[in-house]
Amino acid sequence: MKPKGHDRVKLIASLFTAEAGLFGEVLKRLEDRFGPADLLSEPMEFSHTAYYDSEFGGPIRRKMASFEPLMEIGELAEIKLFTNALEDEYLREGGGRRINIDPGYLTLDKLVLASCKDFSHRIYLSGGVYAEVTLMYVGHGFTALPWTYPDYRDGRMTALLKEIRRRYAHKLGKGV
Repeated sequence: MKPKGHDRVKLIASLFTAEAGLFGEVLKRLEDRFGPADLLSEPMEFSHTAYYDSEFGGPIRRKMASFEPLMEIGELAEIKLFTNALEDEYLREGGGRRINIDPGYLTLDKLVLASCKDFSHRIYLSGGVYAEVTLMYVGHGFTALPWTYPDYRDGRMTALLKEIRRRYAHKLGKGV
């Protein structure tokens, strides 16, 4: 069988910080690079893990954004490297991060997140960046996988991602 092309995908980004004022500033930088956001969530409590508490302080809040222009599926590694560099621009004097930006993409059947950490279920892309299928869309909703982080299993998050998926399907002309 000959390889087939792939639809362009929906770029998403998770931003979390303990400094609410950074959301607008960082989102502007992301929009300058990727185009306008077509969805920005209200701040959500980020409390499913204490992993980031010592670095960020608290309380940590998250906003999810999706972007209007669709992206090529092969751009994820470059996008992750850009968001890492953007995080570095906002480092504290001591070197700790003030904001975390996790990019990924949504297709009609999955949510893929980028990571710079290797693990058995992650696939190497390039530049030290890996991809992970974090959620699958099965039937009429998202299904978690054994490695899916608890915050992505949360009903509020999956409802938000379902809305992003609906907008993406509409843009593709595949109303779902």
